Amino acid sequence: MDKSGGKLKLEEWRKALKKRVRGLKHIKVKTWILLLVLVPLLFIDATLLRQNHIKMTELRDAVMTADDENDDAKIAETLIELKEFVFSNIVVNVVEDNGEQRLTFGTGPFYLEHQYLRAAEAALAAAEAALAGDANPNGNVYGMAGDTCKALALANGWTWDNANFINCMMTEINKYPSAAEIQDTIIAALPSTELYRHNYASPIWTPSFVGWLILLTLIIIVVIIIRMIIWVVLRLSLLFI
Repeated sequence: MDKSGGKLKLEEWRKALKKRVRGLKHIKVKTWILLLVLVPLLFIDATLLRQNHIKMTELRDAVMTADDENDDAKIAETLIELKEFVFSNIVVNVVEDNGEQRLTFGTGPFYLEHQYLRAAEAALAAAEAALAGDANPNGNVYGMAGDTCKALALANGWTWDNANFINCMMTEINKYPSAAEIQDTIIAALPSTELYRHNYASPIWTPSFVGWLILLTLIIIVVIIIRMIIWVVLRLSLLFI
């Protein structure tokens, strides 16, 4: 009786599993439908993400153009437009980091070189003007060095960018006890390059049209994977029972 009862239960388990596997045929049909839906969805997602990337690149190029044109007002305006777009959209980007390319969300680092050079030149001019004032215990060191070296330049036919003239200026400046202080003052006056380095990060997901499409795509992928796992587990169960 026990053996017979055991066989009956085993047979019932097999019938139940077979019934479930047969029932998976309907799920399998639905899975193929999901796969057919998934393919165009992936294409649409990729297209929309590419459009976001192109738009970000255009806005970033506008910033760089304003920098080339030395237009600080335009730089500020285009930076705001770029930041607002990146902060409210999914922007996938590939940037180069130490010679290697990596995927990131956002603009990646970019530098306003011309704006920095203008600020650095203004800071140097202000520092030199301050050092040439009465507060300098050695007087106008630049002026005195210039008087000496300009006479030598005229006598020897040196131009102002000639290495001999530059060396003469540095030699004369270093004769004064305040030379180190002068260099420290100039270095301290230079603005930090980090102030002119920008890197705006975008969110990984936003409640936008492309964001909802990506979420729908991920849900479909998860459903397909779960259904495939269930189908494989049930098939394996039939082999061992």
